[in-house]
Amino acid sequence: MVLVLVEHEAGEPAESSLETLGFAGDLAARLGSPLEAVVFGPEGAGVADDLGAYGVEVVHHVDHADIEPYAPRVWGESLSQVVDHVAPEAVLAPGSDRGHEVLAHVAALRDVPMAANCVAVSADDADGPYEITRQRWGGSLSEHATFDAETRLMTVPPHEFDADPTGAPDADAAVEPFEPDLTDIDVQVRISRIEESDEEGVPLEEARVVVGGGRGVQGPENYDQLEELAELLGGTVGASRAAVNEGWRPHDDQIGLTGSKIAPDIYIACGISGAVQHMVGCKGAQNILAINTDPEAAIMQKAAYAVVGDLHEVIPAINEAIRARR
Repeated sequence: MVLVLVEHEAGEPAESSLETLGFAGDLAARLGSPLEAVVFGPEGAGVADDLGAYGVEVVHHVDHADIEPYAPRVWGESLSQVVDHVAPEAVLAPGSDRGHEVLAHVAALRDVPMAANCVAVSADDADGPYEITRQRWGGSLSEHATFDAETRLMTVPPHEFDADPTGAPDADAAVEPFEPDLTDIDVQVRISRIEESDEEGVPLEEARVVVGGGRGVQGPENYDQLEELAELLGGTVGASRAAVNEGWRPHDDQIGLTGSKIAPDIYIACGISGAVQHMVGCKGAQNILAINTDPEAAIMQKAAYAVVGDLHEVIPAINEAIRARR
């Protein structure tokens, strides 16, 4: 059996978890094994209504008085106990901050290896070693390795696989409650508070259009042009690390290895050179339109469309053209 950790918000499964189910479903089919899921928290059972269509047969609903607020060892210990209970061949989690953290705790508790950011798995049978390909250095390097353990623990990077349903649209997943046995040591570290961002608009990770600004924007006041373009296109504004370091934009806007990973239909990169760390964050974009005065900038080579010019002239012209068409 292949088991997937599904993250959710108020009973709605996260997009990255659905992508992971697509990857895990393919693995389960090749192994001839069932696909099951594990969810946490009092609202977790509601996720089962959506997961049947993704091929999930059973949802293990983990709930306990100490599940919320989030405590990494509580989740790790609980998931490890679920593994003891159902004995899966593999456990997969989305390559989110929480997915990586929880599976790392499971690996430590069970003294087994964990493979992060896997994008391909080849396995002849459920008991033999897996041949895996995984992303390293933010996706700039692919590593091929043999992976063998009593239980294979793997995370799947976001924006690499489709989140399309693979099963029958009206399929139902059975829900099996599970209450872990926890101790005081498990709850020593937990979230004490959550501070919501005061930024309005569509989150970067969900936006279908992203307008990014880098050092070439030349100051925080010039982001007005980019914000206008994003508003006209129904998108949101992002920034390079250089712009964030200058204090021109908040860290919430940063795109890259140490920021957000985006996958819009189009990414309009303005005054951004295209360092490797930035490209890691935007490589999920379907199309990149780069605007830069330097035709040799790295991002110009990666872009589907490129404009060699001053963004302070190009962006206002685009905005005016869009308004005229409307």
